[in-house]
Amino acid sequence: MQISLQTLGKVLQTNIHVLAQGRHHDPFVFLGCHPIDITEKQQHKENGWALCVWLPTAETAKVDDIELQRVEGTDVFMAFITDKQKEGLPKHYVVEWVEKGGSEHAMVSPYTFLPQLGELDLHLFAEGQHWNLYDVLGAHPKVIDGVEGVQFAVWAPSAERVSVVGDFNGWHGLRHPMRVNGGSGVWELFIPGLQAGDIYKFEIRNRQTGHCFVKTDPYAASMEYRPKTGCVVYESQHKWNDQAWLTKLAEFDWQKSPINIYEVHLGSWQRADDGLFLNYREIAHRLVEYVKWMGYTHIELLPISEHPLDESWGYQTTGYFSPTSRFGSPDDFRYFVDHCHQNNIGVFLDWVPAHFPKDEFALGRFDGSALYEHEDPRRGEHQDWGTYIFNFGRNEVKNFLISNALYWLKELHIDGLRVDAVASMLYLDYSREEGQWLPNEHGGRENLEAIEFMRSLNEQVHSQCPGAVVMAEESTSWPMVSRPNWMGGLGFSMKWNMGWMNDTLDYFEKEPIYRPYHHNQLTFSQVYAYSENFVLPLSHDEVVHLKGSLIAKMPGDDWQKAANLRLLLAYQGLHPGKKLLFMGCEFAQWGEWSESRALDWHLCDHPLNRGIQLLAKSVNELYQSHPALYERDFESSGFEWIDCHDFQQSVLSFIRHSDHQKLICVFNFTPVPRENYRIGLPQPGQYIEVLNSDSELFGGSNKGNAGSVTSEDYAWMNQPYSAELTLPPLSVVVLKLE
Repeated sequence: MQISLQTLGKVLQTNIHVLAQGRHHDPFVFLGCHPIDITEKQQHKENGWALCVWLPTAETAKVDDIELQRVEGTDVFMAFITDKQKEGLPKHYVVEWVEKGGSEHAMVSPYTFLPQLGELDLHLFAEGQHWNLYDVLGAHPKVIDGVEGVQFAVWAPSAERVSVVGDFNGWHGLRHPMRVNGGSGVWELFIPGLQAGDIYKFEIRNRQTGHCFVKTDPYAASMEYRPKTGCVVYESQHKWNDQAWLTKLAEFDWQKSPINIYEVHLGSWQRADDGLFLNYREIAHRLVEYVKWMGYTHIELLPISEHPLDESWGYQTTGYFSPTSRFGSPDDFRYFVDHCHQNNIGVFLDWVPAHFPKDEFALGRFDGSALYEHEDPRRGEHQDWGTYIFNFGRNEVKNFLISNALYWLKELHIDGLRVDAVASMLYLDYSREEGQWLPNEHGGRENLEAIEFMRSLNEQVHSQCPGAVVMAEESTSWPMVSRPNWMGGLGFSMKWNMGWMNDTLDYFEKEPIYRPYHHNQLTFSQVYAYSENFVLPLSHDEVVHLKGSLIAKMPGDDWQKAANLRLLLAYQGLHPGKKLLFMGCEFAQWGEWSESRALDWHLCDHPLNRGIQLLAKSVNELYQSHPALYERDFESSGFEWIDCHDFQQSVLSFIRHSDHQKLICVFNFTPVPRENYRIGLPQPGQYIEVLNSDSELFGGSNKGNAGSVTSEDYAWMNQPYSAELTLPPLSVVVLKLE
C-alpha cells in the first residue's frame, strides 16, 4: 500500500520534492517524528505524529512494529501514528528496511538527534578564533545518548545540500543528507553505527549551479593509501610515553641551545629490501639510531601531510590533518614521534600554508565557490606551481590553517614547524609581471592579510605550545621576520639564512685559484648575521633539479672534492646560527637526490665517503659539546674576527664565544698547505687542536699541529698573544685553551 502524494499538505509535498532533488538544506525539519499540523494532512483530522524516513534504495521499511508506507512515486516512507504509539517509540528508534535486491538492514535513524555543534563553536569559527577546530569539524567517533556512531561536520557555505557518502551507503549521495547550522555554512550529521575505519567523503551540491561533486574532508584525520583518496574515520589508540621530553620542551631555551637538524624525506631515506616504503615504526628505530650516532639534535621531515603525488615531496598537500598513509596509520606516526622523543630527538615538520593543489577531490573550489582560495586568479593562483593560494583574509580559512598548525604541535607532539614559501605569501607580486597582480588597499605590494595571518599563527603557537619553534623559509630582505609581533616583526622564532647558503655554495663551487677575488662572500654574512635569528640551511633544494649533489658541486679531483665538502660542513658547523643538513649530504652521496629511491647507503663502505661521514659526526659532536658554538648564536658578542682580510691566501679566522669558553677557528680555503701561519690568540697558554678536518681519520693528508700549540707573548691581529700554525690544505683547525 502507498500513500498518495496528493493527500499530503503542500509543505510535506514541497519537502519531499526538494529532498528527492537532493536540494534540502535541513532534512531534520521533515525526516524523523514530527507533530501533525492539521493544515499538513487532509485525510487525517485527528492530532498525531508523522513518522518519515528517506530510503532511496529500499523496497519496504518499518520502525519497531510500525509498517511504513511508501509515498507514491518517491523514496519517502511514512506512517501516521497516535500519541500513544509515539510514547512507545524510543527517542532514537531503529529503522529496518529491505533493499530492492532483497538484503535486510537496520540502523538507528540519524534524524532523531539534536545538533551537536554549539553556538560558541560556530561563533568562534566565524571569528577565526577556534583554535581546536579539529575537534569540531571533520569526522569523530562519539557516543550520543548511549548510541555509538560518527559525528560529521564540514564548512560549505555555498552548498545547497551536503551528504555523507561512503561504503556504508553505497556512495549514494541522497542517503545521508546533512543539516546546515543557520547562516554559519557549517553542515553536520551524526550517523549511528559507523565506527573508526569507515571510509567516507562529502557529496556537495552547489546552490548557484546545481552541480554535484564529491570532496574529501578538509579535517580528515586519516586518508586512504594513494592513489585512493577516501577519508578514514580515525580514533587514536596511542598511549604517549614522552612526558619527560614534553616537560623539558616547555622550558626549552632554543636561542641558547644546540639545534642541529637532519632534514629527511621519509620515502627515500631508506626503503625495504623489495624497494617498498618502510612503516613509520620501522623508520623510527632505524632513523633514531642513526641520528643519535651522528650527533644531530633534531629531525626535520619534508611534508608528511597526505598528498597524492610522490614527486611533489609533500609540498602539494590534500590532507592537512592526515599523516600520509604511505608509511602507515596516524598512530604509527605518533609512535615515530614518541620514539624520537624518548631518545631525546626533536621532530620538526615542513608545513605548507602558502598554497594548495587544484586536485578536484580536495580543497579547490570546495563547495563550488572559491572557498579556501581567492576568486580572482591575480590573488588566488600561483602561476609557477599551478596551485591555488589561500585566502588569508577570510576568518574561516585563517582558522583552518592555524588550528592545523596547532594540531600537529599539540595532538601529534611535533616540536616545531618550518613554514614553506613565506616570501610567496608576503608579496602580492611574487613571481608576477606587471598587470598580473592586484595591489593592497594602500596601493602597495605587501600582502597585508597574509602578514596578519603569520603574526596570528606565531602568537598562538608561542602562547599555546611553550618551547615550540616556527621557522620561516624566507628568501628576501623583509625586515624582522624573527622578531616579536610587539616589535613590528612577523613573530617567527627563526629564519632560514638563504643569503648565507647562496653565497657560501657559490664560493665553494669556485676553483680555489679564483677564491681570493670572492673572499667577501665568506665575510659578508657577518654584516647581517644578528639582524635575525638564523638557521643555516644546506637543504634538499640545493641537491635537486639538476643542481647536483653537494660533493658534485665541489671543484677539483676526488680528493679535493672530498676536502672541500669536509671544509664546507665544518664551516657550517662553526659559523653562528642553528644548522640544517639534508640527508645523504653527510656521507657525500654523489648522485642528485631522487624521491623515487633510497639513499646510496653502500657508499658509506668507501673510504672517501666514510671519511666525510665521520667528519660530519665529529663536527656535530664538537657543536653539541661546546657552548661557544651555540650559546650566543644570535648575539654579536658570540663572534669575533681574528682576521677576515687575508683574501690573498683565502684564510679566515675567528673566535666563537660563550660565557665561559672560547674556540679559535682557522680556515684554509685553498689546497695549498700554509706553514708557520701566525694567528692571533686571546689568552696565554697551550691550545688543544679539538678538530682538524684534514685528519687521516676523515680521509685527509694528516697535516696539522701535532695536537696542540703554545701561545707566544707576541701581539698579533689585535690579539695580545699569537702562535704559528700549520694550516692543512682545504681544511679547518679548531683550537681550545687547555
